[in-house]
Parts: sequence; structure tokens; C-alpha cells
Amino acid sequence: MKAIILKRLRERSLLRRHPWIFSGAIASVEGKPKMGETVDIITAEGAVLARGAFSPESQITVRVWTFDPGEEISPEFFHGRLERAIESRRALMSGEGPCGVRLVNAESDGLPGLVVDRYGDYLVVQFLSAGADHWKGSIAEALSRLVPALGVYERSDADVREKEGLPKIAGVLAGNEPGDLVEIQEGRCRFLVDIKRGHKTGFYLDQRENRGMIAEFAREKQVLNCFSYTGGFGVAALQAGAARVTNVDSSANALELARLNAEVNRIDAARMENVEGDAFSLLRRWRDEGRTFDTIVLDPPKFAESQSQLLRASRGYKDVNLLAFKLLKPGGTLFTFSCSGLMTGELFQKIVADAALDAGREAQIIRRLTQASDHPTLLSFPEGTYLKGFICRTAANR
Repeated sequence: MKAIILKRLRERSLLRRHPWIFSGAIASVEGKPKMGETVDIITAEGAVLARGAFSPESQITVRVWTFDPGEEISPEFFHGRLERAIESRRALMSGEGPCGVRLVNAESDGLPGLVVDRYGDYLVVQFLSAGADHWKGSIAEALSRLVPALGVYERSDADVREKEGLPKIAGVLAGNEPGDLVEIQEGRCRFLVDIKRGHKTGFYLDQRENRGMIAEFAREKQVLNCFSYTGGFGVAALQAGAARVTNVDSSANALELARLNAEVNRIDAARMENVEGDAFSLLRRWRDEGRTFDTIVLDPPKFAESQSQLLRASRGYKDVNLLAFKLLKPGGTLFTFSCSGLMTGELFQKIVADAALDAGREAQIIRRLTQASDHPTLLSFPEGTYLKGFICRTAANR
């Protein structure tokens, strides 16, 4: 028998169906399981509670596959879980044009460490945990049966794999290799996605619904899109009638793709300005120059990778939001986000409130934002809600 035995009274989170077991909760390991192999999870009193994947090099030593200790972890198990996840997104794949949609969202779909995104005729897969990597072949085979695709491309090159003791891997997993750019349709917008080299799996699908909301605040407005990546919010704003959008990003390649995204949407190039550089430095310079905008989007990268980085991350969020409030015209609108999972919604609100106070601006939250519906959060796994955002409206008069 391959199993982990929990320390006394350390099964409480499991009884609440949380899928992670940390190394500090384990009293002993039985049967010498190898990395990624399935183990039974047993209480100090001998009760078998669940079955999960063993990851000896990670602080999260076991990720639960099933809370039914009698359920076999097999190729059929993964086929069933994948089928359930994919069917729940069927409506998102029924629109006109090639879709961009998350088909599997890791723990929240009962498949810890597995991410599957669809971009048109291609699937992009990330195996981010030892267990998901162990079952890679069975998962790939099940996907090929469940979702017709020209090819499956692996993007297991995220830093988190190092915490699992796994190497970074990227390349064709099945079928054909995608071209340099794959086109998807999102509402009225078309986007070109760099599957092989882009951030995450190529595009920020989690912001789909939030991009759609910018139309309400963009018409005939001057819009600043910070940390713009390939211009998603900017293109959505321009399609909604924005007078002009300024994209800011540190990557010249991302901004070139933003330019191409404007081009495929037949947007007049004169209405989009792409500025390469550090957002903090540029915002400070524009503040000093007295430049202002009607609508500002702040969608920075993850500032906190660990609890020890949370204080520094909080300072970063405070600084960039303070600068944004300084650059907003009276009555302007701020879309502000944090994708740091360790940042709670309450703390993020406090940081944004402090930024407004220090900027001398009165502001209201008029809408709370989170990740798109194809990035669900399992009720027993609150960590799954990583994207927090607010739409803030400043007072018309200072």
C-alpha cells in the first residue's frame, strides 16, 4: 500500500474537501511512492479519507484527486473528469468564429495542476504538478477523443514546475504544430495569440468578461492601458468607440502584437499609441507633465509569488494606483486588478483606498471584478479566486 499518514487532527481541511495536503501535516509516508504516483490519505486513527498525487519535493506534498477512497485513479478517471469540465464550457464554444476558452481550470475542475485552453483549432496544455505530469499520456489521449483539434501544444514552462521538482517543457504534444499566431474571436474583437511564446498559454482568457465591460466607459474617451500585453483592453475600448488608446508595456514584442491586433480589427492606427517602457516611470513622468486620461486600466503581473513578498507587492500596488488616480480626470474611471493569489480582496481594496487618499481623490467602487466564468472557483478551494478587480469612479470635482 502506498499512503501518507496524517498527523493527529490534521484532517480537518480534508473533511471540508480542500484538495491540498502540506508537508507539515504528514506524519509518515508508506510504501515508497514515486513522484506523481497515487497515494491513499489516511488519518492518524487509520481512516482512509481520499486519494491523491504524491509530490515529495513540493510543500504541497499531496494534491487530492478524489475524496472517494474507493475510486480508482486510471485513464478512465481522467476521461470522466475532462469530459465533465469540457461539457460545462460547451456554450462558450458555440459562438461565431474561433473561440478562446479555458476548458480545464486545475483544482477547481477536480484536476489539480492541469490547465487546458482552447484557441481556435488548437489546445494548449499545462501540466503544473507532479500528479498531472505523471498522467500526461492518459490526459493527452483523452483530450484527443473529447475535443477535435488540429494539434495539442504543451506549455509546461511555468516557474511553478520547479517547486514540484519538474523541468520546464514546451512543444507539440499531439497533432500539428500551431503557426506563429492563432486567431480567436471575442465578441466584436479579434485577437492574434502567440501560443508558443506568449504569457501563460498565450492570452489572458481570464479577463474576457472584464474586457467586455470597458465598452461602457470608453466611448469618445482617452484611455490608458497599463501593462497592456498584446492590447486586449485597448482593442476592446477602441472597438467600443474610444477616441484614443495609449498602451504601455515593457515588451516590444507584446506591443507589436498589440499593433497587429488593432490591424486585424481594422482600427485606425492613429487612434492607438504603443509606448514601450516601465509603467511606474512613465506614469510618474506623465504626472509631472500634467497629462490626464478619462479611463485607465491597470492589469499588472503577479507582484507576490510567496507570503514573504506580500508587503513589497502591496507597496507596488499602492504606488501604481496612486499614480493612476493622479492621472485620472475628475469623473474618470479606473479599472484596477491584482492577479496575486495571496492578495485578498479586502487587502486590495484597502490598498486602492489608501492610494486614492494619498492622491487627494474621492472615489467609489462601482463594480467588483473577478476572473471569467470558464475560470471557476471550487467552493472548498478559495485559493482558486486569484483575480481581484474594481471599477472605481472618481468624483467629478476635486
